Amino acid sequence: MIAQDAIFKTDALAMSYRVYTPVGEKGELPLLVYLHGAGERGDTPDKLDHILRHGIPKLISEGRKIPAVVLCPQCPTNAVWDNIVFALGALIKEVAAAYGILPDRILLSGSSMGGYGTFATALAHPTLFAAIAPFSGGNMSWRASNLKTTPVLAAHGACDTLVPPVCSQLMVDAVNAAGGKAELLLLDGLGHNDAIDYAYRQTDLIDRLLSYRRKDFSPVPEFCHECF
Repeated sequence: MIAQDAIFKTDALAMSYRVYTPVGEKGELPLLVYLHGAGERGDTPDKLDHILRHGIPKLISEGRKIPAVVLCPQCPTNAVWDNIVFALGALIKEVAAAYGILPDRILLSGSSMGGYGTFATALAHPTLFAAIAPFSGGNMSWRASNLKTTPVLAAHGACDTLVPPVCSQLMVDAVNAAGGKAELLLLDGLGHNDAIDYAYRQTDLIDRLLSYRRKDFSPVPEFCHECF
């Protein structure tokens, strides 16, 4: 895959990012967005290779071919993804437009802090993604109704002591209780980083994620919107 680095700038931050494009793929491609964990943050372009430590960028660096345009932003050092969901949404839309991605073919995945960020970004942009795959993450289950039209493919190590699996379980249960469609793959015997690596490397979750297309673009009201 061909890599291209760039910087997305707003009044509040500058976010480095890398876009991978596949060689030889024809037809309409999806956009797969990957959000890294806390240890891969950075503020300058020379730190961008930190994103290669885990998840999808690591697999691509090892030769994995993914039939999608892959966007890998880097979270600034003093932030977490949850802090910058609107800047992140603007970047995703800009890259999607630049590469001619159809609006029904934008997918999101992330691990650890990026698993939290995957939930947070989808909660803030409830009709942007065709589906999401948060690994070893969690978030605010009381907002889960925002995801009722966004399928969730979650995975978590059953022996994770850094981010307990109940964090994913609460989100998945809340999405389903709100009328959505969410599933959780608990990986027996695996801790935090081992589960992330296994989920990306050994399961079919990313292949399944790439198969989704968003059908419902009806507005999804923020939880408790009637109180605002």
